Amino acid sequence: MPRRRIRVTDVSLRAAFAALRAELGVPSDFPPEVTAEAERMPPLETYEDATDIPLFTIDPPGSTDLDQAMHLSRRGTGYRVRYAIADVAAFVVPGSALDAETHRRVLTLYFPDARIPLHPPVLSEGAASLLPDQVRPAALWTIDLDADGRTTAADVRRALVRSRARLDYEGVQKAIDSGATEEPLFLLKEVGELRERLEVERGGISLNVPEQEIVEQDGTYELTYRAPLPADGWNAQISLLTGMAAADLMLAYGTGVLRTLPAAPDGAVGRLRRTAHALHIDWPHHVSYAALVRSLDPRIPHHAAFLQECTTLLRGAGYTVFRDGVLPAITTHAAVASPYAHCTAPLRRLADRYASEICLAAVAGTAVPDWVLAAFEALPREMAEGGRLAATAERECVDIVEAALLKDRVGEVFDGCVVDVEERRLTVGTVQLETPAVIGRVEGAGLELGERLRVRLTRADPVSGGGGKVRFAPA
Repeated sequence: MPRRRIRVTDVSLRAAFAALRAELGVPSDFPPEVTAEAERMPPLETYEDATDIPLFTIDPPGSTDLDQAMHLSRRGTGYRVRYAIADVAAFVVPGSALDAETHRRVLTLYFPDARIPLHPPVLSEGAASLLPDQVRPAALWTIDLDADGRTTAADVRRALVRSRARLDYEGVQKAIDSGATEEPLFLLKEVGELRERLEVERGGISLNVPEQEIVEQDGTYELTYRAPLPADGWNAQISLLTGMAAADLMLAYGTGVLRTLPAAPDGAVGRLRRTAHALHIDWPHHVSYAALVRSLDPRIPHHAAFLQECTTLLRGAGYTVFRDGVLPAITTHAAVASPYAHCTAPLRRLADRYASEICLAAVAGTAVPDWVLAAFEALPREMAEGGRLAATAERECVDIVEAALLKDRVGEVFDGCVVDVEERRLTVGTVQLETPAVIGRVEGAGLELGERLRVRLTRADPVSGGGGKVRFAPA
């Protein structure tokens, strides 16, 4: 799920974010009994010892809730990917207070000034996190690839692992670009690029959506976008590879939790075509949506704006459960162009704990635990509700920041384009400014989707409730 990171230091904005959390009913501290259960260390005698594998993690700087660690090596003419996923199920007793609390929270929520974790920090940032130089329980994937990067075999089993290094994206990019790195890290580029080529071949789409940031300069704030690095994409391909392997295992096993997305309706793609035209992006009719997206450079502002709008095609994504060999009507994720499952972020996403457990049972040839099957009926709804809360929190945070940055500019005129128009009220829509990186409500007669126009800021109120903090009118 794409999310926009916002860096902020303004004290008044922090108060606004705290008020938003209260308004949305976002959980705060964990109950004492939940924290106590999270401090319980699980028995690990049955785990294989894989601590000799020199794994490494790649996360944003300062991250401590580390879900994944990897190691890549050559295997004949192909490759072997070892991918360790935090074994959260080892710590969470089914039916416990901790289990119930995770079902109440569903996802880790990200605010500009705070992170509201799915699990107590003693677990998510401590005992279960794949921190460097610490022995941790994991679901250890071994995925073999041929010379073209295609999967030839996949296996997952419980093992004790020990990461050797905690890396970040910029450091990884610099190390690979300089050539001053050991083979396991350099292979991230080699395997990542092979997997990207296969993605193109099967018609998949990875959106290099820029992350929205607030940058302080000379006492003022500016909204900008951070364009993802190539290393971000290579790292994402390893996660996608694992999620696709997990989906294939579950489909063959006849029981699973898939992340599905139906193909976008023609109207949605047509709307994006009009937006592309408004942003001066050349989109010939013989060029597919996937091919266009791959041609864009997120460092170019109008390309970045269009890529952000492309996320609207992901809104139909959901979780699909199936069991006893009865496969669902939709088994694929349209953007991945393949069956796919979320299984690589169990510290931050509830469904991943269940997907991982099913894959472990499928490989071992054992029955899925009863506690996994018992959650099937409610899990898709819980994940959908959690996703809506996360999306609302993200949008409201962005609204607050946009309004705070524009509150002294009411009456000014900006260049933008109409990226949405309400079907029932053609006088109400959404305008995306070229600069600053702001999206707001526009009200005026004769709005046309994709239209470029100059708009006047009529309202910028960071403390107003219920949305609509920034309003524009045609100038």
